[in-house]
Amino acid sequence: MADRNRDFRTGERVPEAGRYTCEAGERKEFKNNDDFPACPVSGNETTWKRD
Repeated sequence: MADRNRDFRTGERVPEAGRYTCEAGERKEFKNNDDFPACPVSGNETTWKRD
């Protein structure tokens, strides 16, 4: 199970399938071993947190 307090950065692998939210507040579903993308709002590197 992913640590819900940990932030994951753009380019890191998704440790657990589920919904994550970026710094801009956009939510996205990811599968195991996907790579976290850049922010869907700004296009810049961001951090993602498990919902």
